[in-house]
Amino acid sequence: MPRLRHFLQLRDLSRRELEYLFARARWIKGRFRRYRRYWPLEDRTLAMIFEKQSTRTRLSFEAGMHQLGGAAIFLSTRDSQLGRGEPVEDAAQVISRMCDVVMIRTFEQETLERFAARSRVPVINGLTNEYHPCQILADVYTYIEHRGAIGGRTVAWIGDSNNVCNTWIQAASIFDFRLNVSTPPGYEVESERMTSNVEAFADPMRAAKGAHLVTTDVWTSMGFEAENEARKRDFEDWQVDAEMMRAARKDALFMHCLPAHRGEEVAAGVIDGPQSVVWDEAENRLHAQKALLEFLLLGRITSRKR
Repeated sequence: MPRLRHFLQLRDLSRRELEYLFARARWIKGRFRRYRRYWPLEDRTLAMIFEKQSTRTRLSFEAGMHQLGGAAIFLSTRDSQLGRGEPVEDAAQVISRMCDVVMIRTFEQETLERFAARSRVPVINGLTNEYHPCQILADVYTYIEHRGAIGGRTVAWIGDSNNVCNTWIQAASIFDFRLNVSTPPGYEVESERMTSNVEAFADPMRAAKGAHLVTTDVWTSMGFEAENEARKRDFEDWQVDAEMMRAARKDALFMHCLPAHRGEEVAAGVIDGPQSVVWDEAENRLHAQKALLEFLLLGRITSRKR
């Protein structure tokens, strides 16, 4: 049995381990595309705990666990004892005795960390207000799939300094690429998160200049809906449009973690255009997370076991 590991932030795994996951994702995706059954997690159970709503996270984890031969159980805080005040620590000790791995999609990173501290099985961050490591796992894999190694390249993040942006910052340090971040005044990245791989730009066009990848997210993340109208005004000049994509490299890719609001953070002509890889990016949540589940439960798979 591999030692207990959690995936609460992208940096919980080393570059070497993440590159191993990308190789496994490619192999697992190939079998999936050829309709070849691969059930390494037969009789294993994933508990999925949702405090925040989801489409891609639930579907990719639930379908992924099924495709690996296991089962997934959906738990919402609205219809479980967690929503009625049961301590997170108590829930962790019970749930982790009945399941083999737990994925949690919640608001506070602290809640996730408290659960993991009492869990006897691996815990995966399905999204918190601070980080979204499964998304960036899929995003970096998607870039590699289309363009090769991301090291030494330039990624432009345009928009809110949210959980996805925070995780791109971690990725820049791990994989040694340049991250240009442009946010409106008042929405900047916290100074303590900045690293030598990251540069902030007041002008989004300058951030996008020469980028190999331009990526963004909605202007109003879950939990900030009360700020929606103010954010629409503040972010008006931070839409990724055709002009901004022309500032990037001719072969630049566009990514968005979805759901997207066409006409707000991205123009329809960009997200539906030839440089967009958002649908590959969405599908790769499935394959990257299958590789993650396999790794956390079984450790490294040797070629003899393939």
